[in-house]
Amino acid sequence: MTNNHTPQATATKPAAPLALWLVLLAAAGAFALTMGTRQTMGLFLSALNTSTGLGIGSISLAFAFGQLWWGLTQPFAGAAADRIGTGRVILIGVALVALGTFITPYMTTTAGLIFAIGVLAAGGAGMAGPSVLMAATARLVPVQKRGLASGIVNAGGSFGQFLMAPIAISLTAAVGWASAMQWLGVLVLLALPAVWVLKGNSNALAAQAAAVSGQKALTAREAIAQALATPSYRYLAAGFLVCGFHVAFLATHLPGVIAACGLAPEVGGWSLAVIGLFNIVGSLAMGWAVGRWRMKSLLSLLYATRGLAVLIFLFAPKTPAVVLVFAAVMGITFLSTVPPTAGLVAKMFGTANMAMLFGIVMLSHQIGGFLGAYLGGSVFQATGSYDWVWYIDIVLAVGAALVNLPIREARVARAAATAA
Repeated sequence: MTNNHTPQATATKPAAPLALWLVLLAAAGAFALTMGTRQTMGLFLSALNTSTGLGIGSISLAFAFGQLWWGLTQPFAGAAADRIGTGRVILIGVALVALGTFITPYMTTTAGLIFAIGVLAAGGAGMAGPSVLMAATARLVPVQKRGLASGIVNAGGSFGQFLMAPIAISLTAAVGWASAMQWLGVLVLLALPAVWVLKGNSNALAAQAAAVSGQKALTAREAIAQALATPSYRYLAAGFLVCGFHVAFLATHLPGVIAACGLAPEVGGWSLAVIGLFNIVGSLAMGWAVGRWRMKSLLSLLYATRGLAVLIFLFAPKTPAVVLVFAAVMGITFLSTVPPTAGLVAKMFGTANMAMLFGIVMLSHQIGGFLGAYLGGSVFQATGSYDWVWYIDIVLAVGAALVNLPIREARVARAAATAA
């Protein structure tokens, strides 16, 4: 086995087992640290409200803007990684997450919180997030192992949430919420070794595919036009918007939901940890399933399961055991939508522009995330209850389960792009 780890070499030859696991460890580890930090910020919502006196609605706006900005950075970060290299993009992203998290306790206005949480931390997490990491993994691992690899990387994000939530709780008890947030910002810097391991870009892949097909490689604009003209891609993005609504509402407001039920704050922290733990199981299982069943059917099953779980939770007694079981079920479906979604993008359009095209789908996800985070706080502030958001959750889950069914799992013909 040669030691030449250029994108072209890794695209055409299977990676050595050690190199393969190093890639997976780097991508999953980076995702664990950026995602784990970002997803545990909801634990500090009450403390931020007490410290600033801004109100839950205003603070939820900062979190909601972060959901949207995280998505907005994905296509641009993906395009940058496709062109200038994954390592440079991850380096900037990790630095921004660390800085944004570290300065959040100093912010006393809504604008300040939007800047720290919504622009710096969320934008950095987007740059070192799934579109860039999934595309780098697809570029660096053999084709037959991409499904499982995407599941492992996605499980890294879940493990980060499982790990960081208890760390945040323990740090808060030991040094206070402000110092706890700052320590989380420092911990994010442990993702920096991924900058070296995942370096490279997809230019070699694009050139190789063009040489084989005898056609000129698509420009970024042409690749986007081809994707947006494809109905299956639009259906996929619509379903993923619903996923974002569910995920952001739970990550931001589940501790508040549990507090409104009269349960101890620790139950909220552990419920987020349980979501992260069981999402590891769901992500790994889905990565394995992607190569064995239709990906659109797996997505429909996941969304339908969420809707049923929320419906049962609404009518169940709100005890710690019920909450943790609900968190486990939602955890299994939480981000296990990512491997089949990323797999469908790669199957329809190949890997040459995958970071950018998956980034656009992630943008749809985060538009839903903005709505979930913001409506959760607004509805609670207006009504004193989260019930109406749960009702919306159920309706959206049914819609997402249905909209994925017409997706065609096949490579999109180049002629479709030119015709469009």
